[in-house]
Amino acid sequence: MVCVLYLCVGLNIVAFAPLVAMLLGLSAIVVPLDTLLTSVLLYIVIPVLLSQLWRKYLLARGQETLERTLNNLHPLSLLALLTTLVLLFAFQGKAIVAQPLIIAMLAVPITIQVYLNSGLAYWLNRRFGEAYGVAGPSALIGASNFFELAVAVAISLFGFESGAALATVVGVLIEVPVMLSVVYLVKRSQGWYEKSL
Repeated sequence: MVCVLYLCVGLNIVAFAPLVAMLLGLSAIVVPLDTLLTSVLLYIVIPVLLSQLWRKYLLARGQETLERTLNNLHPLSLLALLTTLVLLFAFQGKAIVAQPLIIAMLAVPITIQVYLNSGLAYWLNRRFGEAYGVAGPSALIGASNFFELAVAVAISLFGFESGAALATVVGVLIEVPVMLSVVYLVKRSQGWYEKSL
């Protein structure tokens, strides 16, 4: 299970910069490839490597140490996420309220994409006999849009009040509740999923 999840995350990391470069090239927005690669390195690769090293260190000191540390970090990580979201929406609040049609035009394809990708991944896992414990996380990974990274890149390149930053903030605004609904649907369908295995 862990290998499949690492594979999915690894493919997303490797594919992110080339896909973004290709899509930006289609829209005539010029972003240097080294900027994209640096963003992937700074915001994904280094944090993942550091967290894995820290996890290994904590596990060497015992499972209880790891669980105690995770319990202590849980409120801080939630606070950091909420603070980030509040700051992003504070910078883009006027634009979000003033442009409801633009927000809807961004929201509809994001919503369709998340449900379509997660549903397809979940169904394929079931079709190929994968365990439920693998299917749920892989459905979420398959539907993820890396908006966190996109927000960081957009703000660093174009500024807090740019249209690019607005699009990525709206992505977060839409993706979070939609992904939570996917989690709810995956949990509710566990009986259906396991009945066929």
